[in-house]
Amino acid sequence: MILTLTQKLGGMLVLILTLMGGSAALSWQIQDWRYGTKISKEAGLHKDDLIAISNAAASQVRIQQEKRQALEQRLSASEQSHYRALSDAQRDQGRLRDRLATADVRLSVLLDANDAAATCAMPAASGTGGVDHGAPRARLDPAHAQRIIAITDAGDSGLIALQACQAYIRALAR
Repeated sequence: MILTLTQKLGGMLVLILTLMGGSAALSWQIQDWRYGTKISKEAGLHKDDLIAISNAAASQVRIQQEKRQALEQRLSASEQSHYRALSDAQRDQGRLRDRLATADVRLSVLLDANDAAATCAMPAASGTGGVDHGAPRARLDPAHAQRIIAITDAGDSGLIALQACQAYIRALAR
């Protein structure tokens, strides 16, 4: 009887140990399932965060590209207008030089009426078909007039280049 009781207790002990082992294995499987679910949720959230960051970065790049293109267009338009102004000024200077060379136009300077050297009988330059009753003037030699026109041409070109540089800096500063 003791033997049967011991056998019964032993069998029950084996049954209890088996149940406990199965319970532990089941417990491990449940924890594994829980952690797997939690990790997959976190991975999904991480993926969503990465997508949001990527979209924000792409948006910033697109905005910067649009700004750069707008600046390039403004600079191109400004460059074209300054090139046009420079070519117009050069064309006008060329016409004036040609008119001076053909004696179509003469440059003259005002004489100072208070200057003792200017009191000599210098005739006033007269226009075509009329007499100038203004201050006495002296005509310049055509060669000197050409040099003066060249100097003003260089000055005009310099001013136009300066305006182009200032417009470029203003466009960059915006």
